Amino acid sequence: MSVFAPRHILSTIYRLEDTLLSLLLFAMIILSCLQIGLRTLFSTGIAWADPLLRYLVLWAGLLGAAVATRTGKHIAIDLFSHLMPKRISRWLAVAVKFFSLAVCLLLTYASIVFVANEAAFGSGQTILGLASWQLNLIFPVSFGLISLHFLIWTIAGIGKVSSSGENP
Repeated sequence: MSVFAPRHILSTIYRLEDTLLSLLLFAMIILSCLQIGLRTLFSTGIAWADPLLRYLVLWAGLLGAAVATRTGKHIAIDLFSHLMPKRISRWLAVAVKFFSLAVCLLLTYASIVFVANEAAFGSGQTILGLASWQLNLIFPVSFGLISLHFLIWTIAGIGKVSSSGENP
């Protein structure tokens, strides 16, 4: 599947995604169980835990979306491909991947602008010393990763259709 980048770079990115997602889920479970235990047994809790858990859920969800895109398990609406001839449906699949890439690149750009604005004009709130703009870095990171995965899918699709000698 790695058409344009060395396999070791992509496999390193993939391992980082999987590892970070696992660590996020582990941290969420431990922190939420600790909060429940403290509230139940001692009628207290950790003040920063609930806001941090909200950000951890956001990070896990967006990083999970990147992993789902990488593995082809993302949400997709497919209304027509099973009705079309196979050669046209292959080209349509490449076009859909390319369109998805374009949308994700726009979202990456918009999220970079969002984080920059948050850094410049943010409320100054922090959780464990991290500013809100730092906690929102997951938006450009995840949309960038999703864009990378759609780029790989698009190039692989073009290569597959081109090598089969099919014309639309």
